[in-house]
Amino acid sequence: MKLLLVRRKILAAFACVLAAAAMFYVVNHPAVVGASAATRQLPIYCVQRDQKMISISFDAAWGNEDTQELIDILGRYNVKATFFVVGDWVDKYPESVKALHDAGHEVMNHSNTHAHMSKLSREEIIADVEACSDKIEAVTGVRPTLIRPPYGEYNDTVISAIRSIGMEPIQWDVDVSQTASSPCLPEQTHS
Repeated sequence: MKLLLVRRKILAAFACVLAAAAMFYVVNHPAVVGASAATRQLPIYCVQRDQKMISISFDAAWGNEDTQELIDILGRYNVKATFFVVGDWVDKYPESVKALHDAGHEVMNHSNTHAHMSKLSREEIIADVEACSDKIEAVTGVRPTLIRPPYGEYNDTVISAIRSIGMEPIQWDVDVSQTASSPCLPEQTHS
């Protein structure tokens, strides 16, 4: 008799747990489906290629003391790089921006004011990015198609705002100061 009683208690507890799980599912079904369906938007960290290649990039946000020396070193080894420049830097050093472009390097966007973009609204992000792109285009004649968000910070709002204006957000996959790396994306073409 005692064995039958223990089994009934276990069976009743199991039934209660099952009923609670069913109620939780019914009440939260839309939230569970929405949360599992949402995927985080990511910038491009790297692009998988068949050839052995690297892409070198620099952020230009502060001084320009080493810019010409860097252009000379890269030129000596016939290396082209991408320079992500801040709009304020373009204002202060337009001759450096022009020198980078004239040396065959890409000059791309690193925001206008080096703000924490993940704290900005979609409209503020777009305005900041467009202001920097306007400055770069005025100096080089070429409108940037890539942006590296300042501090490496981004969220879905940052990524979607950037993509809504036809630009691609770029991140680094290896940081020589920290030796961090991320998985590569399949090869993509950018216009």
